[in-house]
Amino acid sequence: MTADDEEVLLVTWDDKYSVGIPLIDEQHKELINLTNELYQGCRTGTEEEKRAYFLKTVKSAVEYVKYHFSAEEKMLENIKYPKYAEHKRQHEAFIQRLLADVKSYQEGMKLVPNSFVRFLRDWILSHIAMEDTQYARYILDLKKKGQLQPK
Repeated sequence: MTADDEEVLLVTWDDKYSVGIPLIDEQHKELINLTNELYQGCRTGTEEEKRAYFLKTVKSAVEYVKYHFSAEEKMLENIKYPKYAEHKRQHEAFIQRLLADVKSYQEGMKLVPNSFVRFLRDWILSHIAMEDTQYARYILDLKKKGQLQPK
C-alpha cells in the first residue's frame, strides 16, 4: 500500500459538534462518515473510477441527508420549535443545491468532486455549529422548565 492509498479523513467527529441528543449526534456522525467516504473516493483510482465511485456514493449520501433532515424536522415540529420553518428552508435549500450539483456533474459539467465534498463538509459542520446547537439549547431549556414531555 502506498501513502496515496492510505485513508485520509477530510473531517473527524469531535464532541464539540455534539448537540446532546444521541440520535441526532449519531446521524451527524454518519453524515461525517459519508463525507469522508466521498472524499476518499475522490483521491484514488483513474478519473473514470473516481467518477463512477462518486456517482454511486453521492446517491447514498443524498438519501441519508434527506433521511436525517426528515427525522430532525419531525422532532422540531413535535416540540414546536419557533425557528422550525427557517430550519426546514435551510434543509430544502441544501438538498436543492446537492441535487443540482450532482445533476450538473452527471450531465458532463466539470464539477470537481473534491470541491463538492469540501462544500458538503463545510455546510454540515457550520449547520451543526450554528443552527442545530440553537434547537439543542431550546430543547435543554424546555427540559429545565419541565415542559418537554416524552412521547
